[in-house]
Amino acid sequence: MTKTIDVALIGGGIMSATLGALLHRLEPSWSIEVFERLSEVGLESSNPWNNAGTGHAALCELNYMPEGPDGTMTTDKAVDINEQFQLSRQLWATFVEDGTLPDPRGFISPTPHMTFVWGEANVDYLRRRWELLKDEPLFAGIEYSEDAEVIRGWAPTLIPGRKKSQPIAATRSTDGTDVDFGALTRMLLGRLQEDGAVVHTDVTVKGLKRLPDGEWHLRLRREVGQTPGEVRARFVFVGAGGGALKLLQKSGIPEAKGYAGFPITGAFLRTDNPEVVARHTAKVYGKASVGAPPMSVPHLDTRVVEGETSLLFGPYAGFSPKYLKTGSYTDMFETIKGHNLYPMIRAGLANLDLVGYLLGEVFASRKQRLDALREFMPEARDEDWRLITAGQRVQVMKKDPQKGGVLQFGTEVVTGADGTIAGLLGASPGASTAVHIMLTIFERCFPERMPAWRQTLRELIPSYGTKLNDDPEAARAALARTARVLRLTEEPALEAAQPTARATA
Repeated sequence: MTKTIDVALIGGGIMSATLGALLHRLEPSWSIEVFERLSEVGLESSNPWNNAGTGHAALCELNYMPEGPDGTMTTDKAVDINEQFQLSRQLWATFVEDGTLPDPRGFISPTPHMTFVWGEANVDYLRRRWELLKDEPLFAGIEYSEDAEVIRGWAPTLIPGRKKSQPIAATRSTDGTDVDFGALTRMLLGRLQEDGAVVHTDVTVKGLKRLPDGEWHLRLRREVGQTPGEVRARFVFVGAGGGALKLLQKSGIPEAKGYAGFPITGAFLRTDNPEVVARHTAKVYGKASVGAPPMSVPHLDTRVVEGETSLLFGPYAGFSPKYLKTGSYTDMFETIKGHNLYPMIRAGLANLDLVGYLLGEVFASRKQRLDALREFMPEARDEDWRLITAGQRVQVMKKDPQKGGVLQFGTEVVTGADGTIAGLLGASPGASTAVHIMLTIFERCFPERMPAWRQTLRELIPSYGTKLNDDPEAARAALARTARVLRLTEEPALEAAQPTARATA
């Protein structure tokens, strides 16, 4: 028996959950079904132990403000990322206010975001970065210091055991957050199910075929039990993480041609020792090694998962041909096609430093990994930390008219020309900017419906269609509202009550 649905969401992660929640609010009568290959939703990239949970707002991530060859930099990318995260915060706050989401403490926690560097050149860079950011409305209140005592007050574990002669600097923003995207995924999809959506688990979408009438036929396989009947969908979203590339290729849409993927494995050192955890309540990002991809910038993070707090340090990169943590060792090879082989080769030749970096990471010993941790936490003890494997990230490679092929950092939105299919490739900032990504999909795939949808979108996301950073008062109001509704100002255990200093040296 064949049934036709309005929306098929492939992959039970935060992207599908966000798209489903928005579409249900915009078109309550549409039928929505989710197809997840694992036994539960939110177990792959959205799982809190498969990512760092950083609410990416560019408050601490240096890769959003790289230096040019002449040493100059611009705040454009950092502001843009922050704007995108504010869209997510606003939607979550609206959903908390109207009861779509329960207590926000189940998925988001206030956690200061810091950047910490050492060495004269890095200190100079961080100072200049702060000088540019401090006057941007969305970065209001960001603090800077080169004083060891002030930094110790912000993050006590960074200073003890460090040479006093070492030049150091840090920035801190108390607007930062830690997000459990797995919990958020379950909450959003759970509410969708209550409202009539169907969530299939243990079901793999093996293929996509465009039918003559414009609908899509989904070829399904149930991993456990009886396979659902034949499914046709008017709109398909491929939010399958690392599995998206393979499905987009199978769809046959020309927009997917030329794309390839390079998988990178992540690992973290983790400690649950209450004594250690209690001394560090922040996400502290450093500067990436030469050749390292943005997803491998070292950071020492507070993580709050199911009410329990831990610390992570990493990520340590590695290589596996799998595109998913629970994927197959043939994943990468199955996606190599005639149309993407040349872009892969060209991108690889242009990024030999990345290859060298990955080789070094793959063969790194436990001692080397702990030594990297001690650059942040000099007195870290071996026995407190264990290595955990995080999720797979698939770096996008694509055609480039000038270079033949380039490595594309960030998240890539791929949509079919007729607007009946959309998919996501790539990684960070990913989950944090899920709402912005869905709005992009709406503009591309549903342009004829946007005039009717805009009022509802503005009710859900008050700043939709504007730039908060262009209006200091609007930025202050938006940050204050979401902090209040999401209870980001009511968790003293994660708020720093240390000495404040806008800039000390």
